[in-house]
Amino acid sequence: MTPADMAATHGAAFPGQRPWSEAEFAALLDVPLCFATGDRRCFALVRVVADEAELLTLATLPAYRRHGLARAVMHAWMARAASQGAARAFLEVAADNSAALPLYESCGFALCGVRRDYYRREGGAAADALLLACPLPGGRAAES
Repeated sequence: MTPADMAATHGAAFPGQRPWSEAEFAALLDVPLCFATGDRRCFALVRVVADEAELLTLATLPAYRRHGLARAVMHAWMARAASQGAARAFLEVAADNSAALPLYESCGFALCGVRRDYYRREGGAAADALLLACPLPGGRAAES
C-alpha cells in the first residue's frame, strides 16, 4: 500500500472533510515511529512513542464497511504496537461518528477525555472529540 493508495482511501472514507494528502502520508511513514497496517480497502496509521501507541487515522472504503476489515486492522495494529513496547493505546474520534464508536468500544477503548467543539462541521454545530484509551494485550499496562 502506497501513500497514494492511503490518500485515496482516506478521501473516500471521509467525504466532506479535508482528506490527508499523499505527501502527508509519505511524510508520516518516513518517521521511524509510525507504521501502517491493512490494505487499500482499510488501513490504520499508528505512531508508537515510548510505551504509548496512538491511532492517527483509520479509514475504510465505503464499499468494504461492515465486513470486519476495520476490526481486523484494529487488532493487527494493537498487536504490532504492543510488540514494539507500547503498553497503552490512545485515539481520538468525533462524538458523532456512530460507526466508529462501537468498534472502538469492542476493542477495549474507554473514554478518558473530551475536547469540546473540536471538529467543525459544514453548515452545522461542531462535534466534540472523544479521547479514548485502552491497555494493549500483552503490553506492560495489561500485566499491571
